[in-house]
Amino acid sequence: MRRFSWFNTTSLTLGFAFLYLPMVLLVVYSFNSSRLVTVWAGFSTKWYGELLRNEEFLDAAWVTLRVAFFSSTLATVLGTMAAYVLIRAGRFPGRTLFSGMIYAPLVMPEVITGLSLLLLFIGIGLDRGVLTVVLAHTTFAMCYVSVVVSSRLASFDMSLEEAALDLGASPFDSFRLVTLPIIAPAVISGWLLAFTLSLDDLVIASFTTGPGATTLPIKVFSAVRLGVSPEINALSTIMIGIVTVGVITASLISKRTAVQRAREEQAAVRAG
Repeated sequence: MRRFSWFNTTSLTLGFAFLYLPMVLLVVYSFNSSRLVTVWAGFSTKWYGELLRNEEFLDAAWVTLRVAFFSSTLATVLGTMAAYVLIRAGRFPGRTLFSGMIYAPLVMPEVITGLSLLLLFIGIGLDRGVLTVVLAHTTFAMCYVSVVVSSRLASFDMSLEEAALDLGASPFDSFRLVTLPIIAPAVISGWLLAFTLSLDDLVIASFTTGPGATTLPIKVFSAVRLGVSPEINALSTIMIGIVTVGVITASLISKRTAVQRAREEQAAVRAG
């Protein structure tokens, strides 16, 4: 086994420090009793209580969660359908244009995407609000879902579907009972990715939002322009905690699933 050299160790340490030291400082100063975020005045949790009493942040968080849930669900459905067409439909007229339109948001600047969607909503007379933000997030998130699901479908064993069709299943039943359960991890990963992108988006939401549809990133950005408050540190700490718990939970579930699948394969080999 190759040992780490001093250069590799130093580079790794500096890299992790650059990524995570600001987060650690943010978490530490969220428990600062002083309103000055850079001056430590003692340990306190009062800013978490102030955050829970801040109606503006709570309303923005609720709007963000609703937008993220609906947009990620819609993006997952549309992205999975697009990936299925790209992988299974073969060559058809307009396939190159279709694939280009699916993957364009991956490389398109968010400012351009947000501005074009704003002009579209104005042109069709759609009032800006939660609906427009959901549609906008669905537009750029579905391409990420399509990429994730396409990579899984590309390595899918077609003989499993063919066996289901030979046994009398319809194409829809074959997809529902055979294909979908197998590609479910990719579909779930696409949903989680779309959900995260929606939670994090600021640029596109700022173009397409309206009265009563202020998302949490927009609210935080507006508040930070006036100065960082301890409530924002507390809010960021809560979000870091939620993400950390989610990642650890997903890792444990994935590990348990892998172990269970390995045991089932060993049992099948022994039975055979």
